[in-house]
Amino acid sequence: MPQAIKNYPLIAAIDLGSNSFHMVLARSDDGNLRILERLGEKVQLAAGIDEERNLSEEAMQRGLNCLSRFAQMVNSLPQDAVRIVGTNALRVARNRAVFIRRAEEILKHQVEVISGREEARLIYLGVSHTIPSLAGRRLVVDIGGGSTEFIIGQDFESQLRESLQMGCVSFTQQHFRDGKITASRFAQAYTAARLELMTIENSLCRLGWQEAIGASGTVRAVGQAIEAGGHGNGEINREGMAWLKRKLLKIGEVDKIDLDGVKPDRRSVLPAGVAILEAVFDALELTSMGHSEGALREGVLYDLIGRHHHEDIRERTLTDLMVRYHVDTAQAARVEAKALEAFDQIRATWALNEEHDRELLGWAARVHEVGLDIAHYHYHKHGAYLIEHSDLPGFSRDDQHTLALLVRGHRRNIPAGKIQELSENSLKITRLCVLLRFAILFHHIRGPQEAPAITLQAGENSLDVTFPDGWLASHPLTQADFAQEAQWLERINFTLRVK
Repeated sequence: MPQAIKNYPLIAAIDLGSNSFHMVLARSDDGNLRILERLGEKVQLAAGIDEERNLSEEAMQRGLNCLSRFAQMVNSLPQDAVRIVGTNALRVARNRAVFIRRAEEILKHQVEVISGREEARLIYLGVSHTIPSLAGRRLVVDIGGGSTEFIIGQDFESQLRESLQMGCVSFTQQHFRDGKITASRFAQAYTAARLELMTIENSLCRLGWQEAIGASGTVRAVGQAIEAGGHGNGEINREGMAWLKRKLLKIGEVDKIDLDGVKPDRRSVLPAGVAILEAVFDALELTSMGHSEGALREGVLYDLIGRHHHEDIRERTLTDLMVRYHVDTAQAARVEAKALEAFDQIRATWALNEEHDRELLGWAARVHEVGLDIAHYHYHKHGAYLIEHSDLPGFSRDDQHTLALLVRGHRRNIPAGKIQELSENSLKITRLCVLLRFAILFHHIRGPQEAPAITLQAGENSLDVTFPDGWLASHPLTQADFAQEAQWLERINFTLRVK
């Protein structure tokens, strides 16, 4: 069930982008936001990713130095009042866990790495809350440092979300690394972008839109340069882009770019950004594009407010998943209630102190049977695959991975090796898995049944389950189930005692 409504006077969002890091601090009043502070620094995390897809120490240090300045504003805020999201550079970096651990030590809050489509959803949410409403559909394009997101939506709801592996930093590294701006380099970048766009342009055009809006720094910089050059009023148009492209080719070198309206820290990635934008205009047959000041970080804030006011997108996502895979909702509710009851009995002993631990257990209980819609044989593995690889709006990649592990381990062998890959979280996830399995066993005989008062006592690697006197003897199937379960848990050196 959703948590009780929480009203925090201050909330914050931090966007760990591939080009820049941004922070927004706001005051929340009954679902309305008033921005108090905006901070942003060019970090170019994506530029520090080597051929092995590892972040360099230098790039990580640039990011950590920036976060140490952000930390002063968020360290004292409650956990649920801050959300920090990492995007494409952290999605692709193999050693992201090293950076994330160091970042969390500085910020005192969890860092989530979100998928491209989740990033797209949040971008659209930020845009839709910061520009006037439109009767029809809206196309939103956000050119970031490592990826570009495309969203079509109406009002506050996104209907189509896509993310492509092209961005102003990554394309600068690939096509303008030595700082030379030539027609051939520009053509290579443009062609690479068109090839990426081929995978989504038909689906976007088929749905259609009445207005095109760009978000974030590249679109803003191009629009301001075009306006300063006398070819528009802040919007991006074909005439202005053609003029800007000629201007850049004439300048010839990144270090010599000095255009009115373009900040110094944006100049090095401007040619790549213009090449991507020209490809977008041609592929989608655009004539003009407006600009929104709202983007990912504003979307994170509004999503955070929704979580506090029973409008949590994660609740709707799980409900949709259960409907799609025909989950027995009555059985799921029984298992969830029993799992949470068990959790509340032993949470202190097992150091399950975070409310998010309780959320994860409840979510896993709701969706543990999604795999049955594929096949009964190994349905726990089918369910884990579906959860791991589906687009689940509102969930971070780590949360999706954890949910998949809990579903995978809810019956038969617990995947101890896979769980241990989560390092410091492995013990916690194993314990949540044991509680989920206990609740499922208790309701193995499906349907309403008497609910005896059960006492749980937890040890470091053990769980004692005490039933009322004589109850197990009168329920031999349940007794056999728990005896079998004790054998399964022995395989991970965990002791289950039932009496």
